[in-house]
Amino acid sequence: MGIIFGVFFHFLGGFASGSFYIPYKKVKGWAWESFWIVGGIFSWLIVPPLAAWLTIPGFVEIIKSTGFDVLGWTYLMGLLWGIGGLTYGLGVRYLGVSLGSTIILGLCAVFGSLVPSVYYNFFPKEGKDTFTMLLTSHWGQMVLLGIAICVIGIIICGKAGTMKEADLAKNSSAKAENKDYRFGLGIFVAIVSGILSACFNFGLEAGKSMADTANTIWVTAHPAQGNFLFRNNVIYIVVLWGGLTTNFIWCMILNARNKTFGDYTNPKTPLLKNYLFSALAGTTWFLQFFFYGMGESRLGNGASSWILHMAFIILIANIWGLILKEWKGVSKKAFNTVILGIAVIILSVLVVGYGNAIK
Repeated sequence: MGIIFGVFFHFLGGFASGSFYIPYKKVKGWAWESFWIVGGIFSWLIVPPLAAWLTIPGFVEIIKSTGFDVLGWTYLMGLLWGIGGLTYGLGVRYLGVSLGSTIILGLCAVFGSLVPSVYYNFFPKEGKDTFTMLLTSHWGQMVLLGIAICVIGIIICGKAGTMKEADLAKNSSAKAENKDYRFGLGIFVAIVSGILSACFNFGLEAGKSMADTANTIWVTAHPAQGNFLFRNNVIYIVVLWGGLTTNFIWCMILNARNKTFGDYTNPKTPLLKNYLFSALAGTTWFLQFFFYGMGESRLGNGASSWILHMAFIILIANIWGLILKEWKGVSKKAFNTVILGIAVIILSVLVVGYGNAIK
């Protein structure tokens, strides 16, 4: 039953992440950097400590008692992840919700799921899955197979993206509806984002001692009730400080360069709606990791948890892409190709879920 709940929580997290960009499409008259940082303040500064306050009594004391080296590495991983998150927004802008999310999160899934296991192969730690364990166990081999299938799905969706670009070049009306679509620049940004976004998982590993402390306190107060469902909420605070730093600096630079500081008070725009939709987007974004933490508490923060989380995000983002008609005006062959890519990614989720179930 714990496995089923773990997969379900990862699905909820994937749904939140795959859907968070949708409210941004309702923001009118603001530059990208303006609505991105307003939403980000909710994602990285306001909501995380609120979630920790609601779920972890004494979370401030846990952070204060944590060593500087742990806090420093956790913050640094958040800083690097922040660059990945920043370029994620640009990748989605240039490639669309479905294709951008697929490529970025697919790369993030591969790096985020495998690199920690490789690290623990050289620096073993009790309770952590090593790459050797994945290679030599049946469950680990199934997880690796699922990751390989996910990569194939990403490649198929990438092929669909190149086909879409060719189709848009021939269709002027469809090209107008996809005016921000730029495959060359988008794919470069997506690769950078996908690699650096994996640093979030590294940040969770770096700050694991804080979650362990929260878990120990809870288990002591609630014996024989399993692990603490919300233990990771304390780590998010520190990781997301790093993400806020990167994104705030870059958005302020863009505001200055593009002379868009006036967006925040421009009476010619629907200010209240813009702030509300940005806040909704930011809050929805954070919920992905709120539910990820719940899923991780049931499945463990290994390759299976990360790949499930990313695969669900890819799936939901592609469904939104279809709903928003991002593939309108493209050939049937291109449309069928992206559908095939989605189906392959769904298969990868099932294979990883099976591998985790037989662990």
